[in-house]
Amino acid sequence: MSKRLSILMAVLLVALGGIQPAGAVEGQRADLVNRRVLRVCADPANLPFSNQKGEGFENKIADIVGNALGLSVEYTWFPQATGFIRRTLFAKACDVVIGYAQGDELVLNTNHYYRSTYAILYRKGSTLDGVDSLADARLKGKHIGIIAGTPPGDIMAKLGLMALAKPYPLTVDRRYESPAERMIEDIRSGVIEAGILWGPIAGYFSQKGGEKLVVKPLVQESFGPRMTYRITMGVRQGDDVWKRQLNQVIAQNQGKIDKVLLDYGVPLLDEQNKPITAPRN
Repeated sequence: MSKRLSILMAVLLVALGGIQPAGAVEGQRADLVNRRVLRVCADPANLPFSNQKGEGFENKIADIVGNALGLSVEYTWFPQATGFIRRTLFAKACDVVIGYAQGDELVLNTNHYYRSTYAILYRKGSTLDGVDSLADARLKGKHIGIIAGTPPGDIMAKLGLMALAKPYPLTVDRRYESPAERMIEDIRSGVIEAGILWGPIAGYFSQKGGEKLVVKPLVQESFGPRMTYRITMGVRQGDDVWKRQLNQVIAQNQGKIDKVLLDYGVPLLDEQNKPITAPRN
């Protein structure tokens, strides 16, 4: 077959839909994203992240993204438990999950917009003042709250801290139950001496509903599973154009996003595990 004929055949196949250039395929995938509104997948009762009243920090960040894109924000609500991604993002009912851990292959991750870690909480002025590691000898013999199935539990087990630990459930419908708030109530009342929570949850609830608790990021651990995670926005696999657009929004609005996170008490860390205490430019 001559070169001229080969080119003509290729053009014909494209016209008939038999094959598509890479750019066309990418454009077609991008068309799955609604360009008239920002469609967000979110939990209706999961503070400090999101709720139907728009009170969570992910609600505020969604507003920042919407404003940057010139779009109003619309939500698809579903409890963030088993089936969340399948029933929302994969069902094409929405186009972005505002908070998703980097590295999970279920979704396509944007660049991360914050980095945080698990934290230990306790009452100020207690015998635990200054504790910032699970390896601290002062935790021996203490009743410590832990969310079952989370990475700090593995480290606690290896350090012999689980015998007196009080477990709280990981997967619940937050419309009806809030294990983190129960843990913090137990610390304040003395039922347990300390608790371990994901940093954004610890930072938020430690300031709510009573005595303010000490929150210490756990960045000193020398073994066990990682405790620090980069948080991204999650989109569907294949929505590469949409991902790049969101990356631009994140880069251009990082300072605004940081301010929201800091206002909610989120322990922010840079790549060297140093605390971020002011919005970045």
